[in-house]
Amino acid sequence: MSENNGFGEGFEEPAEIEIDLGVPEGSDETDDLGLNLDFGTGSEEASDADLLANLTAEEPEPEPEPAALDADEEAVLAELHEHLRGQVGDWYVIHTYSGMENRVKQNLDNRVRTLGMEDYIYEAVVPTEEVIETRNGARKPVTRTVLPGYVLVRMELTDASWAAVRHTPSVTGFVAHANAPVPLSLDEVEKMLAPAALAKASAAATGGAKSRAKKVEIADFNVGDSVMVVQGPFAGVHATITEINANSQRLKALVEILGRETPVDLTLGQIQRV
Repeated sequence: MSENNGFGEGFEEPAEIEIDLGVPEGSDETDDLGLNLDFGTGSEEASDADLLANLTAEEPEPEPEPAALDADEEAVLAELHEHLRGQVGDWYVIHTYSGMENRVKQNLDNRVRTLGMEDYIYEAVVPTEEVIETRNGARKPVTRTVLPGYVLVRMELTDASWAAVRHTPSVTGFVAHANAPVPLSLDEVEKMLAPAALAKASAAATGGAKSRAKKVEIADFNVGDSVMVVQGPFAGVHATITEINANSQRLKALVEILGRETPVDLTLGQIQRV
C-alpha cells in the first residue's frame, strides 16, 4: 500500500534520479567541473535535468606558453641590461592621475628644462607594451601602459629635484615608505622597460611590421563581471565570469542549475553585459 504523502492516496514519490556528471569515482574535482555546452541544435528548450544529463567533464584549456626569446631578442635585453647599469641616478616611481601618464611625462620634461634641472632629473619614462586587444569581437594591436597611473623617473634625489617632480601638474606623489621616496632596483626597472625595448627592436628589424607574438586581451569583459547568457542552452541565465582565455576567445562562468552554482564553458559570442 502506498504511503500518503499529502498528495492523495496512492501517490508514489518518484525514484531518486542519479545524474552522472562524468567525474571519476573518488575524484576531488567534483566542485570544479568544466562543462561542454555543445548539446546539438535541437529546437526544443531543454529542461534542467536534460542539460545536466548531457554535461561532460572537460579539462580547462591551458593558456599558451610565452614565446621563447630568439638570439636577437636576447641581445636586445642584454643591451638594455648593460645600458641601465651604466646610467647615473636612481629610478623612482611617481603617482599620476589615471590616464595622464604621457601628459605627466611631457609636463615633467618641460619643467626640467624651464627650471634648469637637467643635472638632477635625467628622464621620465612611461613603460609600455604591445598587446592584441579584442573589443566587440574585433582584434587590433594597441600600445598600452604597463603601470597605469605611474611614471618612472631617473633622477638624483635632492630637495629641489623632489619639489620639481612633486609639483608637476597631474603628479600626486612619489611611491614612498614613511614619506621617503623608495628607488627601484635595476632588475625591476629592466623588467618594466623590456616589453617596449623588444617591440622597438622588432619593429626596426621588420620595417615597422611588429612580428613578435603579442599577448591577447579581452577589453569587453573582466573576471568577476556579471553577464547574461544570450545564446545556447543557458540563454536567459545570469552568469559570473571566473576565467577568461583571450587566445581561444572562451571563458568559464558560474551559472545556477538546480540551486547549485555550476561552472560552464562559454564563448564570447554567447554572453553580453547586464
